[in-house]
Amino acid sequence: MAFLLKSPGTFAANTLTMTKFPLNDAAQWVEAFGAPLYVYDAKTIRGQYFRMKQAFEPSIEVDIHYACKALNNLNILKLMRSLGAGLDAVSLGEIELGLHAGFRPDQILFTPNGVGIHEIKAAVEIGVLINIDNLETLEEFANEFGSSVPVCVRINPHIMAGGNSKISVGHIDSKFGISIHQIRHLHRIVQNMGLHVHGLHMHTGSDILDIDAFMRGADLLMDLAHDFKELNYIDFGSGFKVGYKPGESATDIESFGNKMSTRFKEFCLEYGRDLKLIFEPGKFLVSEAGVFITKVNSTKTTPSTVFAQVNSGFNHFPRPMMYDAYHHIENISNPDGEQRLYTIVGYVCETDTFGYDRKLNEVRNGDLLAFHNAGAYCSSMSSQYNSRVRPAEVLIEGDQAYLIRERETMDDLLRGTIEHGLYQDIVIQGKEEAEIAVPS
Repeated sequence: MAFLLKSPGTFAANTLTMTKFPLNDAAQWVEAFGAPLYVYDAKTIRGQYFRMKQAFEPSIEVDIHYACKALNNLNILKLMRSLGAGLDAVSLGEIELGLHAGFRPDQILFTPNGVGIHEIKAAVEIGVLINIDNLETLEEFANEFGSSVPVCVRINPHIMAGGNSKISVGHIDSKFGISIHQIRHLHRIVQNMGLHVHGLHMHTGSDILDIDAFMRGADLLMDLAHDFKELNYIDFGSGFKVGYKPGESATDIESFGNKMSTRFKEFCLEYGRDLKLIFEPGKFLVSEAGVFITKVNSTKTTPSTVFAQVNSGFNHFPRPMMYDAYHHIENISNPDGEQRLYTIVGYVCETDTFGYDRKLNEVRNGDLLAFHNAGAYCSSMSSQYNSRVRPAEVLIEGDQAYLIRERETMDDLLRGTIEHGLYQDIVIQGKEEAEIAVPS
């Protein structure tokens, strides 16, 4: 299902939006597809992809592997493939989605964590690239495949980086990666079991603003690389920060690309040949390309707070409750209204707050509120909690709005349930007739 946009290419009167595409047609989208609603813009995704690609010197071979977990809709994956991206997959399900979207197995790097060897064996049979972050798993892999299957190893550089403790994954207490203090053990496994290490990998965290912190990890990885003579690539993960508030700083990807290009060229000269440089952005590519549109059910005034209550919850938009993440919210139905202070909450039956004490143009029942930066880790982390169905997803391509995932129905809530005919003939006895069994 698709329809022509009424006003492509023009922005609404409110200009302090974090989303990089027009929201003029939001009411039209909601009329066609309902609310709440995820909306993504293909032009923004393309812009972010080529902005990153062009940040590095042309003489360096740079591959961008899209982090599938950020937004895994099949149409988004096909868009990424059309741009020339590879895929960062963390599960067999993501591998299968990637194959279904048209990625070749050799374009997919499988970076699981805490999985059994049976999953890694299944991935080897598919033919994807394998990345291992556990010495014990690496030994199992070597016993199974020996020198017949090359491998990448993920190193934990013990650098604390990222915008939240839950998304900082390169520090000493993290479950991810092989510690830099275990390198001698790693070498013994590789040498004694005949492994061919074709790649080194690291990922320090998400929402990284400090380029120097990233480069410290990169320097560690490049120093280690000299001990592995068969490398084809080094994968530096991602974690680049995007702005969530108007005027908020983001990673200067151009400055980073310049610094990394200079350092990587020096490394390749030292190494004796050119290697491929790989990054795995997710949020950087899709966060600002998405908006989540909700409808106000009601407002509620208490002795201390004015609530704007919307027709969604953390089952659809989990980041504020899970990560204490800030998302810019605006009333797109009343752009000229007088500003008032609201706390925006959802309908889930527990604490479910999207934003505290936000200045919004006066909110009325039925108004549409836009939640910005909704492209990453929103739909892909959504659930059916409270037996609420998941919203539809829409992709803006050119002057067309395409429905790329249908809104769920009651059938989706029941799918997979098996009814055995149990309990149908049970008669509820009255209190006076019921026999109460007392445990002995």
